[in-house]
Formats: sequence, C-alpha cells, structure tokens
Amino acid sequence: MKETLSRTIILALITCLIPLSKAYSQDEGLVAAAPLLDEEVLPNYHYEYIPDFTYSDIEKRVQAMEHEMDFELNDKIFSFIQYFTVRNRDYTKMVLARKELYFPLFDASLAKHEMPLEIKYLAIIESGLDPKIKSRVGAMGLWQFMPATGKMYGMNVNSDVDDRMDPELSSDAAAKYLKSLYRMFGDWEVALAAYNCGPGNVRKAIRRSGGKKTFWGIYNYLPKETRSYVPQFQAMLYVLNHLEAHNFHPEEPTYAIAYEKIRFDRAMSLEKLADLTDICLTDLGSLNPSVKNRKIPESNRSMAVNIPKSKARFIKENLAWISDSLNHSSTPLLASSAPVSVVPVETLVQEIRQNGTTYKVKSGDVLGTIASKHGVTVTQIKSLNNLSSNLIKVGQTLKINPSSVSNIAENQTKSISPRTYIVQPGDSLWIISKKHNGLTIDELKRLNNLNTNNIKPGQKLIIG
Repeated sequence: MKETLSRTIILALITCLIPLSKAYSQDEGLVAAAPLLDEEVLPNYHYEYIPDFTYSDIEKRVQAMEHEMDFELNDKIFSFIQYFTVRNRDYTKMVLARKELYFPLFDASLAKHEMPLEIKYLAIIESGLDPKIKSRVGAMGLWQFMPATGKMYGMNVNSDVDDRMDPELSSDAAAKYLKSLYRMFGDWEVALAAYNCGPGNVRKAIRRSGGKKTFWGIYNYLPKETRSYVPQFQAMLYVLNHLEAHNFHPEEPTYAIAYEKIRFDRAMSLEKLADLTDICLTDLGSLNPSVKNRKIPESNRSMAVNIPKSKARFIKENLAWISDSLNHSSTPLLASSAPVSVVPVETLVQEIRQNGTTYKVKSGDVLGTIASKHGVTVTQIKSLNNLSSNLIKVGQTLKINPSSVSNIAENQTKSISPRTYIVQPGDSLWIISKKHNGLTIDELKRLNNLNTNNIKPGQKLIIG
C-alpha cells in the first residue's frame, strides 16, 4: 500500500514538473520533454576531468624521468606543477598547440651546440612560444632578447627588420648565450637564472650566500622573479613529459611549414613576392616574422627569405626574372604612388646615338630599370658585359645593344595602334615577355592595367 501511494505521489509530482522541463518554440512546437521513469538518465558533465595527484605521485614520476639537467622535486616546483595542470590548463593547452612549430628547431639548435635538449622548455616560460611577443621592458621574440643582447649575437634590430623575432636566428643566439652562461657558472640551473636576471645579479647572489654556487643555494638572494623562473621551467619540463597523467590530449597541433632560404639581394615587398610567385602571403609572413610591415629595406637587402619548400624549386629556376620583376631602386621602398618616368622613343634613340653603345650606371640604377629604359632584356645586358649576377656599381660602364634599341624605336614610331597578343593555353607573363624582345613583365602589367600575374587563354594583351 505504501509503495503504491509513493509511486502515485511521484507520478503526480513528475506530471506537475513536466511543463518546466519542456522547451517550446512558436515555429516548431514541442521540442524537448522530461525523461520517462524507466529511461536511463546519464550524467552530463560540463567540466573537464582533472586527475587527482599527490606530491608522492609526482616525485615518483620525476625520479623515473630521463634528463640531463639536475631536477629534484620540492614544494615550489610542485606548486607550479599544480598551477599548469589544474589552475591554468588553458596556458598549457596553448603551448601544446604551438610546440610542434618550434621544438624540432630548438632540438636541432641545442644538439648543434651540444646542450641539454630540456632547455627548449625555457622558451615556453619566456614567451609562451609566441615569436612576436614583446615584454614591458622591450624584450622580444621566442627567447625574449633585449635589443643590446640581440645585436651582440648578430641579430639586426631596426625599424624595418627585427631578427629577435626570427625563430632560427634567435634560437641559435639563445643557445650560444646560455652555453656561455653555463661556462661562466658551471651549473645549468644557475645559467638559466642568469639568463633571466643577468650574470651580474647572479654573481651578487653568490657573494651574499657566502659563495654557494647552486640555484637553490643562492635562491634567497636572487630577484623575486628569478626565484619563480627556474621552478616554472622545471614544472613545465615535468608536465610536457606526463601529459596523459594529467588528461592533456592535444587534438590540433600546428606544424611548421617546410621552407628553404633564398637570397634575392634587393629591397623588396613580401606582398609583391607573393603576387609574383603565387605564395600565400600569410604563409610568407609567418615564415618571416622578423620582417616588419612585410617590407625588406635596402639596408637589409642581403638577408635570406624563408620560402615554402613547395615553391622553392620554381623560384630558383626563375630567380632572374622574379628578382628583376621585384624592380626596386634606392628610392623609398615601394613608393608605388610615385609617377613612372617615361622617356620618349626619339629622345632615347638620340641618347644612344650620342653616347654610342654604352651606359654609365647612376645612383639607384638596377639592371631591370636600365634594360627597360633601353628596350633590352637583363639577360642581354648581362651577356654583353659578362656579368654573372645582377650586381652593378655606380659609375660602372655597361655595353648596350644598339640594334635592339633601334628596332624598338622603329616599331614604336611606325605603329599607329597598339600591338596586341592573344594568350595561348600554357602562357604566362614570363613566357609572353620572352616571346617579344625588350618586353618585361612589369611593362606588360602596366600596359594592361594588371594587378596580378593571372591571365587566361583567349585574353587579349597589349604588348606595345
């Protein structure tokens, strides 16, 4: 009797509660209802499972780890392990998503300098693996170099290029600097402390401690930030080697784009390079984070550019015309709004007749502009002057083929209407320019108001 009464009361209560557990929509009507009594109701957890652990658990795992550097667990390291695995799991997840971008590079650099591979975890504490991050005091990049220290290790730091943001250059510099600190103090933990607060502060801490030379021996005499710095490094070293134990399962890591270095030896715009080579501009920017505003200035013309490996062969095979088409002079970089200087054909012919078959290089000249001005190709000038590269000097005298100029002058003065060309299957602006003596890619684009190198079969192009 009591069971029947209880069941009746429960059914009545559920009947009253059903309207509260249903969702209505004016368009769709009833869309959800309370579960029936005999249905299994599964728990719905809206939080991430974080495994429990004790100091003893962590200690056993640390003792079982293989590592080159000293690592003895204590309360301070344990508290940072708790922080990275419990209180700030999002930071650890962010690092996991980025680590495949840089860890292979770090390993290669550290191995080259015969250093413990664990040091790569220091970049996580320094920058969170963000190559463009800047500290409040002006430190920059994955390894947080100050400008003076960066220059000391051969990194350019100016308004256009900041090599501290270059992962390869900064990683090599960090390895060299840390190795010098290790030679100075003879202990890797102390070297890490010196990387953070400077060797002067470490020497002062050693003196105040009575001559102790281990990190934990001088701990109380170091700056407050440095006291946390090394324990954070050791905590992250532990965490990234025990991800599964703390329920970290990175699902979408970001992998580095394979690249090759190519030197164009000129001021240039990454945007124009991307346009000429059909490289994704975002990829080009990511591979060259040290280039500010996507422009390489004249002062850094000799720097190598990181190119996606998939495009490297094409660029190497066509380096001459790509370099020529970048077409920069010593005028302000990419002053695209400046008017183009057009020399009348009659004036050009008169110049050639007066000056013979030579041209004296002026300040700001490059082979591309000289060739375009005289109606010849870069290849012709290089062949006539036995040039093995595109480098020329102010005051240098170049031979110019007069027959080419005369022919172009004749063609241009005789033509009443523009000459045109119908694009054939397989054509490109490069191929078309080669078919027509004296015609450059830039001139083709100018004549036809083209903003890109994209053309299609059947398209009519003005060629002169």
